Amino acid sequence: MLRVGESRPRASEKEWCELIRAIARGDQLALHALYARTHRLVFTLSMRITSNRATAEELTLDVFHDVWRRASAYDPANGSVVGWIMNQARSRAIDRLRFEQRLKRTNDQPGDPAQSTASDGPQEAFALKEQGRLLRHALQGLTSDERHAIETAFFSELTHHETAVRLNQPVGTVKTRIRSGLAKLRQMLAGALKGL
Repeated sequence: MLRVGESRPRASEKEWCELIRAIARGDQLALHALYARTHRLVFTLSMRITSNRATAEELTLDVFHDVWRRASAYDPANGSVVGWIMNQARSRAIDRLRFEQRLKRTNDQPGDPAQSTASDGPQEAFALKEQGRLLRHALQGLTSDERHAIETAFFSELTHHETAVRLNQPVGTVKTRIRSGLAKLRQMLAGALKGL
């Protein structure tokens, strides 16, 4: 449990920003200092969202790994350092929760595609496999920004705003990339899927 009245004095936002700049330069001691000051907050939030200690511990490490990788992308104009870290923790925890719920729903459904493929016969199995191949091929026809925005939004079931936060991009940019990418996918897949 977090102790409200810890003896360590509260750091100013300037000190937090200095830590992030040091991490962006590859300073591992700065990462350790940031971790020491904030890991309990990240763990507590992850625990509240997932209700699973092992998952919360894993997510806490993931968040600080992301901080290490993305420190140079931090922009003080978008909010405080602690807010930035907590936003990453919240997004990761919600993603994990949604993933596990989706997994549970998929495994609980009697019409599991993996099971029906075997009983439907080789033609249906081939058609499903071919559809997957066509989709993967069509995704390669998108720009990397479009593909990344679509994969982040749809595979993680995020809103446009959540996707923008995750990608550290303006919402308008994310919406445009998703819209243009989906239009390209529709165009590329329209003719190809008719033959299946």
